Amino acid sequence: MTVRLFALCLIAALTATSARAQQPTSPATPAPPSGGDDAVTYEEQVVVSASRSEEQLVNAPAAVSLITTETIQNSPATNVGDLLRALPGVNVSQVSARDVNITSRGATGTLSTSQLALVDGRSVYLDFFGMVMWDLVPTNPSEIKQIEVIRGPASAVWGANAMTGVVNVITRTPRELAARERNSLTVGVGTFARDTSGAGPKSAGSLFYVNGTHAAAVNDHWAYKISAGYFAQDPLPRPVGVIPNTFKTPYPPYVNSGTAQPKFDARADYDLTGGGVVTVSGGVAGTEGMIHSGIGPFDIASGSHMSYLTARYQKAGRRVAAFTNLLNGNADNLLARGPNGLPLPLNFDTKTFDVEATDVKAIGTRQAFSYGGNFRHNTFDISIAPAGGNRNEGGGYLQDEIFLNDHVRWVVGGRFDKFSSISDAVFSPRTTLLLKPAADQTFRLSFNRAFRAPSYINNNINTTILNEVNLRALGGPAQYVFPLVAVGNPDLTQETMTAYEVGYTGTIRNRATLQAAVYWNHTEDGIFFTQTGSYTAAAPPPAFPLPPVLLSILAGLTPPVVLPSRFSYRNLGAIDDKGIELGVDASVNRYLNVFTNYSYQFEPKVDGFPISETNLPPHHRLNAGFNLNYARVIGNLSVNYTDEAYWQDVLDARYAGMTDAYTLVNGAVGLRWAGGKVVTTLKGNNLANQEVQQHIFGDIMRRQIVGEVRIGF
Repeated sequence: MTVRLFALCLIAALTATSARAQQPTSPATPAPPSGGDDAVTYEEQVVVSASRSEEQLVNAPAAVSLITTETIQNSPATNVGDLLRALPGVNVSQVSARDVNITSRGATGTLSTSQLALVDGRSVYLDFFGMVMWDLVPTNPSEIKQIEVIRGPASAVWGANAMTGVVNVITRTPRELAARERNSLTVGVGTFARDTSGAGPKSAGSLFYVNGTHAAAVNDHWAYKISAGYFAQDPLPRPVGVIPNTFKTPYPPYVNSGTAQPKFDARADYDLTGGGVVTVSGGVAGTEGMIHSGIGPFDIASGSHMSYLTARYQKAGRRVAAFTNLLNGNADNLLARGPNGLPLPLNFDTKTFDVEATDVKAIGTRQAFSYGGNFRHNTFDISIAPAGGNRNEGGGYLQDEIFLNDHVRWVVGGRFDKFSSISDAVFSPRTTLLLKPAADQTFRLSFNRAFRAPSYINNNINTTILNEVNLRALGGPAQYVFPLVAVGNPDLTQETMTAYEVGYTGTIRNRATLQAAVYWNHTEDGIFFTQTGSYTAAAPPPAFPLPPVLLSILAGLTPPVVLPSRFSYRNLGAIDDKGIELGVDASVNRYLNVFTNYSYQFEPKVDGFPISETNLPPHHRLNAGFNLNYARVIGNLSVNYTDEAYWQDVLDARYAGMTDAYTLVNGAVGLRWAGGKVVTTLKGNNLANQEVQQHIFGDIMRRQIVGEVRIGF
């Protein structure tokens, strides 16, 4: 019914505006783009993330996907995960109302650690846990100019933790915002279904968001912007019944949480007389709600937040910048209890200070030489790593793009990084051969090496939690509680990925971008949270209610059944990930863009540890859709298919299992009013109302409908 409703709304809107679109434009109807039916040429799309300098998308030495302003504003997405899941090779798992995890060309999971995230070049990767909390980005969606996603390793220029890729959110300058509209206000109100199979009917949940921005160009030198926002959503439904695995473990019936996310951001730019811009910006973003981890779900308390301050100077390819990220908050684990029997607390107070400088120089007419480096200091005060401490890291890179002739370019470079927590310096080389049969066609042959540094928690966690097991089948109690120790490993080395890729990017008649890639990623010394000790008959857990010899009998079964006594982080063996990505983005005409892409990821090959120790990505992912901008009408529709996947990264083997394949149909339709100053939009996610679980331990996603009003003045 909802899919039909969206279709009828879109047809009605098109019918209402078709006659107007054939008339000369009036002040009440924004003029269409100039140039007749010609599409904007894709070769003019500019990206900066692949080499840390501006270059046309078709010339990037890596596989890069670009999400434009129009797509962001027309999309029904209410979080960055829903935006990025339509890209080839990008795996997204939403586990709760606020917990979104993203990984390129590999399995994602809770606390995804290998994808670097940036906002205007400022890292928002949280070094203490090695993850990204996307809700702590204080930028309003209307301020985003584009999102660039590098699919594949990028440590050669970005350093640690850009192992599987980079997501770089690039915002509009205050002057660009003021040129569009000085003020904007967006309000959205929605509802979503919360009934799940086996749980009976549940009341619908609700969500609400509001975002406002004021921007002004004071004079030829000064421009500024101020923005604020708030997002709130009720908890998503939890799965019920048992986890589909051999243990048939019941899903724990804890009370789930929604989320509330306030934010504030400000920026001032000063355009220097001799060229160049000085920028000062700062902001704060708060969050609350569920975050899942290897030791179970934590409920982040209200008031948890990250604030930042950054200053930078930029002129052409030269950039000098400094920033600080200050993260403070607390959470309680809903399943794990400490030795005192109370919920295990997680209190965190971390500070990051970073300075960097980069530059690009032309050498003659056939070389573009780029270089730069940074130094970072982190301090950590974390309750589950009570020793406290700090970490220093620094690195520098060099890269040369050599124009051998009109048809061949060679990119070669590398970066050295040194961490106080890693004994040796880490070298990340890169070389890419770009073959260009025509200016708008590029074939890539590339080699990269990238790495992820152990997080502070990987090295220093030290906590005891109480675990619980049902011994009734053996004649014991239904609830037997025993202690389990989780300790860090200060001797961890970095995860290292060696990557090979054959790729193609080209434009056809200035109307379509075609991308294709075949890749092979070989990762060594992967960092895993794994069981390192078990209770035995000789050393049973405290007050074990059964004869200890039963522990030996259970351990001899196939598969073995053991009571874990100790977990820690280990560098385990090697993993080979291979895959294929195909995609096309096309402009049918100046009103309609269409896209489709397909990704295939082979089952990873592991060496040195059981494959059950790692998550397995979906084999098949297929996306297709369109984006419409026609006179007064805007529209967006996408279909995303994701194959089944395997998860093992929450608690122990009793909670591992496969998620079913799912298909998401998402869409939006809107109308412009008052000369384009008011836009009303109806947005829907999971329009078919499929029961979607994106992680075996995660919440259930059902249909979501949002009404939005956006006012610009």
